[in-house]
Amino acid sequence: MALLQVFEDELDKIHFQKLLFLFTRKQVKPEYDFVPYKFGCFSFSANADIVAMERDELLIETETIIKKTDETDFLKQLKPADLNIMLEIKAVYGVMSVNAVMKHTYLEYPYYAINSEVAEKKLSSDELEIVRSVKTAGDKTVLFTIGYEGISLEEYLNRLLINDIKLLVDVRKNALSMKYGFSKSKLLQLCESLKIEYIHLPEVGIDSDRRQELNGFEDYRKLFEEYKKNNLSRTLETQLKILELLVKKKRIALTCFEADPDYCHRKHLAEAISRLKGFNYEVKHI
Repeated sequence: MALLQVFEDELDKIHFQKLLFLFTRKQVKPEYDFVPYKFGCFSFSANADIVAMERDELLIETETIIKKTDETDFLKQLKPADLNIMLEIKAVYGVMSVNAVMKHTYLEYPYYAINSEVAEKKLSSDELEIVRSVKTAGDKTVLFTIGYEGISLEEYLNRLLINDIKLLVDVRKNALSMKYGFSKSKLLQLCESLKIEYIHLPEVGIDSDRRQELNGFEDYRKLFEEYKKNNLSRTLETQLKILELLVKKKRIALTCFEADPDYCHRKHLAEAISRLKGFNYEVKHI
């Protein structure tokens, strides 16, 4: 809201994302993380907050612009350090056009331009080569695992992109989450928007009621011993399906909640798959 206010209460939506990105780059602890998207750096989380603020009648969002309608002076509510950054953003970028700001972010932060649909129109051939040079292309077949505990949605998605994941395999029993972006339908939508396929295989998950009152590693060890005995022994067909997908897609990731794979069943699922005939690949936890 302060960003809108300092830019006379209204910004083009693409301009807004770029300016918010540049603001957060100057923060010691960024308020938002970003991913490389259709027009460069984009924060799904910030976009969700905009939707919520429109619902609360603080702003209006149209197809092309975001307009502050609440009369509160949000600049006065900023921390001194953030206010200084905000005023610097206004001074430096307030005189630049949307296209100039976009090009600036592409050149200063080329990773965030790797999925841009307009980079070829904004950059010279030499500049475009800089962007292309930072795009990751994995040439090895790897079975990855990833958890989303303790990280932002954007950091999670960036880990998938940086490791060139082609397919995300959700191995939660119930693909629901109170954390924005991690319930099945939304995660599917977000992955597809970044050209990552998504599939949910609940049969290799653990019932949520079995995960209650786990107070230490010994409790987890017992849970996983039971999981190996009663689930992995019965889901060979699904494990073979995951191996087939790995051979076909080359870089896939098993995903669940826990940050530490030692406290997540996905590690034991990955190990079971690695023991299948024909598995000659690396297992990597990211």
